[in-house]
Amino acid sequence: MRAVSLLSLAAAAAVAQDTVGPWGQCGGWQWVGPTKCGQGYTCIYVNDWYSQCIPGVASTTTTSSVTSTTTTSMTTMKTITTPSAPVTSTIPTTSADSSPTPGTPTPTTLENGWFWIRAVATPYYRSYLQAAPTATAAPIPAVLSKNTGAGQFNVISGQLVYNRFGAGKQQYMHVENPADKTQRKLRTWFDATPNDYGAFAFQGDTLIWTVADITRPNAAAWLVCEGDMLFVNTGAFLYNTPAGCFDHTIHSYGGSKADV
Repeated sequence: MRAVSLLSLAAAAAVAQDTVGPWGQCGGWQWVGPTKCGQGYTCIYVNDWYSQCIPGVASTTTTSSVTSTTTTSMTTMKTITTPSAPVTSTIPTTSADSSPTPGTPTPTTLENGWFWIRAVATPYYRSYLQAAPTATAAPIPAVLSKNTGAGQFNVISGQLVYNRFGAGKQQYMHVENPADKTQRKLRTWFDATPNDYGAFAFQGDTLIWTVADITRPNAAAWLVCEGDMLFVNTGAFLYNTPAGCFDHTIHSYGGSKADV
């Protein structure tokens, strides 16, 4: 009997490892994780890069249709030139200016070793990550805005590095460290010193941010709110979205131009 019990526990553990938790990611472009949602949750297609487990009909009754939809979409996407995933490397030794120049333009052609970062769904479809063009002093808010001001980025040693070519300096995206760890949205901005709260990474082409003292349902969840400003979403994606904000995931893009 003991042997049977151990086998049952092992089988249950294997099933749990293959099941996505509530509000977790269950599909999308280059997604290699589990695709089956837990009981009472359904894998819902959000965009070509992202599907999520949302409360509803058990996923076993809908996974096939969602998978079919996603597969069709992915087949279409594969006909488009897709950049390889950004590569993490060591931070180059570049002196930092304590007072970065706001609004400094970047080249309109992508430089080698860098990527555009953009949203892929409405209402910020193909809006690009950049420093707020109207900022007059550091720190400079991070925004999603027109392709004409798109910045060029890469993740280097856990830092999201912004190459400010015209200023001759690099900047780094920072994330607010809140006193209340349940705070729903965390401010982001650019400054000349490295970020000291959490770490950035690319999961496929999706930009994620994680930190040890906040458990997020979805490390790829972002909010775009008033003034097009970008925030980390510490809550569930597409659920109880704060007023005036929109849920988004953001992705690297390796095309030569920041197209629209």
